[in-house]
Order: sequence, then structure tokens, then C-alpha cells
Amino acid sequence: MRTRLLIIASAIGMLGWGTVLPYQYAYAANTRGWGALTAALASTLFSVGALVAAPLGGRLSDRVNPVIVVVVAKIVAAAGVASLIFDQTAPTFLLGMFVFGLGLSAAVPAASVLVLRWVEPEERRKIFAYKFTAEAVGMAIGAFVAGMFVDLSRPDGMAMAFATAGAGFVVSAVLIYLAGLGAPSAISSDLAAGDAENRLSTLDGLRRIFAVPALRWTAVVTVALALGFYAQFEAGLPAYALTVLDVKETTIGLAAAVNCIVIVVLQVIVVRLTAKRSAGSLLMTVGGIWTLSWVILSVAQLDPAIASALFVTTFGIFAVGETMYSPVLNPLTASLAPAGMVGRTLGTFNAIQTTFSALGPLVAGALLGAGLANGFLALHVVISLVAVYAAWRLRTVMRRSDGVTGSHTVDLDEAEATWVRSGDTTGAGSASGDRPSTGSVLVA
Repeated sequence: MRTRLLIIASAIGMLGWGTVLPYQYAYAANTRGWGALTAALASTLFSVGALVAAPLGGRLSDRVNPVIVVVVAKIVAAAGVASLIFDQTAPTFLLGMFVFGLGLSAAVPAASVLVLRWVEPEERRKIFAYKFTAEAVGMAIGAFVAGMFVDLSRPDGMAMAFATAGAGFVVSAVLIYLAGLGAPSAISSDLAAGDAENRLSTLDGLRRIFAVPALRWTAVVTVALALGFYAQFEAGLPAYALTVLDVKETTIGLAAAVNCIVIVVLQVIVVRLTAKRSAGSLLMTVGGIWTLSWVILSVAQLDPAIASALFVTTFGIFAVGETMYSPVLNPLTASLAPAGMVGRTLGTFNAIQTTFSALGPLVAGALLGAGLANGFLALHVVISLVAVYAAWRLRTVMRRSDGVTGSHTVDLDEAEATWVRSGDTTGAGSASGDRPSTGSVLVA
């Protein structure tokens, strides 16, 4: 029941966000007349908020009940997005987006820790997939419904969307709170191990995390795949569509909805088909899909008659890669995390992702504003190919490793699907029946 409530809460939170995401760029740039720079900066500040909050949310999840972290973070997100209703100037809009990013991103590593705590090891990839699918369903419904009442011709045309997003995060917080009632607490020995890790300084903690070779390559993959799509989802791709492909604003909303629908339709099927495939192989495939998508986007500008159709189709292709990427990344990162540092590791990787995602809108604005559309496209083809290489190196490192330090070994191709170290403050192992270990970390 707890897992079901967590999944439903994820869907409802993203339903609200779906009413805002496809339209906020055009709203800021055109409707309010604040210009493309402000619209891109809004996305960047959202990511900066995430950069600040994600490590904090992850570290708190290692020290206190992650349910509390999720609930508080979602309330902050609700306040941030609801404040956009009243924003009459660009600076207040940017501040609201920053606060929204703070709340939304602080909840991400904490919610992942809840999955790790409440779900058996062999079920984690599947549950992450269901959670991601639920979020896609919420996004699709939100984007579709918002298309019926969002009016970008009026300054208050998105007031209902902002209010819906705020309400969605409040309801999501309530459901998480209910799911956490009576949940198993971490075993004292795990807490003691985690307390020792959390006394490490930020720099020492990062050294512990990146002493693991597989985590280093996972970080490169994370950065490349974030830059290759997610960094441009909110601003860069809509800007390319509006300024270069000259498509209608409603086409962007349709593309976002198609992206979510493809995820919903394919997610469970893809998880079943790829259950025995290693994380490295799957992430290589994702990089290849990202590359194909950018090539198709390049072709779209050659024929205005089919530009809209190709733009929407590309979002569907991106979604195929997302069905492999999202269910794999968090379990993989958690399985490689040093003992007692699951939340901090997840938060660190979320911060890495958002740091580079923050650069995405600025890069897009600079290149597209200078009329360098081909440079914008070529850059992202190269980034996607870097992701393929990094994923191949990750797979090689994991295959080359003999196991983990300690008294037992594991098949590292399956490491992302098992909990190979314990002693973490999340209590994930003890709550879900995992066997104890000596708190070892993955090495090459």
C-alpha cells in the first residue's frame, strides 16, 4: 500500500507540473513580454534551485525520516509555483521559479530513498519504472488538460495552471505523509554507520563517492544524457521549435503530451524486455536514441511542411530512451553508493544533473539567438555520442571488477538491481529484508 500511495503521489504532483511545463517558456517570453532571455533564465534559475536543494535533500534523507523531507519539500514547491499567479514583474517570476526548483528537487532524492527503503531489492527497478510511468501519466494529463484552459494571449492566462500545480503538490505531500505512517524505521546499527558518514565534510563525502570508478563513469553518463535532452526539454527545444521551425505554440504542448504517452505505453513492456540487461548496455542504447533524435530534429528544418510532425515525432523517440534511462539510473547509483551515503549520493548526482541542466537554456539562448541553429544541433549530437562512449566505459568497468570488498561477491552486470552494501542510514536494507554486509563499496 505504501508503494502504491508513493506512485499515486508522484502522478498527482507531476499532473500539476504538466499544466505548467509546456507553456511557461512562451508565457514568460511572449505573453508577459519579458523576452527570450528572461524565459531561458527562468529555467536556469529553476535548475539552480534544484542544484542547491538536491544535495541538501539527499543528505537530510540520510539523517532524518525521508518522509518528512519529501513532505516539506513538496509544500515548498507548491508555494513556489502558486506564487507565480501573483507575479507581475520578471524578477518576482524568476524568484518564484527558483523557489519552485528548490522544493521540487529536494523531494527527488528523498522519494528515491523511500523506494529503496520500502521495496524488495529484486523489485526496485520495476517500482522505479512504475513511478516514472505514473509521473509521465500525470504530465500527459496535465499538459492535455492545460491546453484547454491556458490562454497565452492574456497575462492571467496561466493562473489556473499555476494554481493546479500548487494544489497537485499539496495533495502529493499529504499522500506521502499517509504512506509513511507506521513505516519501518531504520535499525540503530544502520543509523550509527550513517551518522559516521554524515559527519564527513562535503568535500570528504564527494571524495568517498567518486573514489568508486563506476560512479565516476555514471556521473559522466548522467551529465551527457542530461545535456543531451533534459537540459533542453523546457526551454531549448521549445525555443528551437518557435524560432527555427516556426511551429505553433500548441505543437509544443502536443509534443510534451506525446512524450508522456509513449512512456506510459512502453514503460512496462521495456522494463520486462530489458530486465536482464546491464545498466551500461541500456544507457548506451539511450545515448544512441538521443543521437538519432537530434539528427531528425536537424532534418526537420529542411522542410517546413513536415517540421511540426517531425518535432512531435522526435519527442516520442526521446521517450523511448527515457523508458530505459529513468528506471535504471537511480537503482544503479544507489547500488554503487558508499555505505551510509545513499541519500547523499543520490542528491549529489541529482545536483550534477541539474548543474549542467542549468547551462542548457543559456547555451540554447546564446546559439539560437545568434542564429547558430546548426551549431546548436551539432553540439547535442556530439554530447549524445559522448554519452554512448561513457556508458560503454561504465559497462567495461563493471564487467572488469571482480566484486566488492568484503566477504561476498556479486555479478556486477546485475549490481544495479541488487542491494550489495548495507549499513546505510536509509534503512533500505533492513526495512526490505536485505542481508547485512560489512558496508563495502564497489571498486574496479
